[in-house]
Amino acid sequence: MKRFALILGASGGIGSAIARQMADDGWSLYLHYHKTELAAFADELSSRYTEQEFIIVQGDFMKDGGAQQVANQIFDCSCIVCASGHALYGLLEDTSHADFDALWRAHVKNPIETVRFVSPYFRRHAKSYVIFIASIWGETGASMETAYSAAKGAQLAFTKAYAKEMAPSGTRVNAVSPGLIRTKMNNELTAEEWRELEEEIPLGAGSPEDIAHTVAFLTSGKADYITGQTIRVNGGWLI
Repeated sequence: MKRFALILGASGGIGSAIARQMADDGWSLYLHYHKTELAAFADELSSRYTEQEFIIVQGDFMKDGGAQQVANQIFDCSCIVCASGHALYGLLEDTSHADFDALWRAHVKNPIETVRFVSPYFRRHAKSYVIFIASIWGETGASMETAYSAAKGAQLAFTKAYAKEMAPSGTRVNAVSPGLIRTKMNNELTAEEWRELEEEIPLGAGSPEDIAHTVAFLTSGKADYITGQTIRVNGGWLI
């Protein structure tokens, strides 16, 4: 029987690494994107893993209704990985209402609503998984990223509450909290800023694959006594 996972934000650096790892672990995947088309990526995975399915789903999570748009394209699911979102830099007083709303929809409202719409499929399976890709800033906060930190903190609060709600149903709910990861989202950093940040981190910057490996562990069946937790993958930056 095929196992289907929905990867929200599969077009991003972390999301695509998670998709590759989960495909290698035998999962069939729904690959969600907003703007970056994933046809070539799905074809690549289909040619490599011929007994699995790779289905592209589109949904704009920066607008209301994005979750329903995605859920309408899902027909079975026992795992959701929420890796969608974008950064927002700047002083809180300079953050516009539209920017804050888009950030909240992309990181909190639409991912949670997607879980709400898709979770009835979990009843078909003895075990199911929900994983949020959060951020170190959701734990400790970041100056100039106050709104982003708040949204990521909300993901962590949801993880704790939903884990308690869904444990009797066999659903494990966890968050992975990355530190500094080499993705396009951090392209705004200068070489000097990268150097200064990496000097603060005992193991330096991480890769998207570091996050993917942690997700693979949480969905492997070898971590099924873990729920409601935030797994830090930050190279020792926050201990």
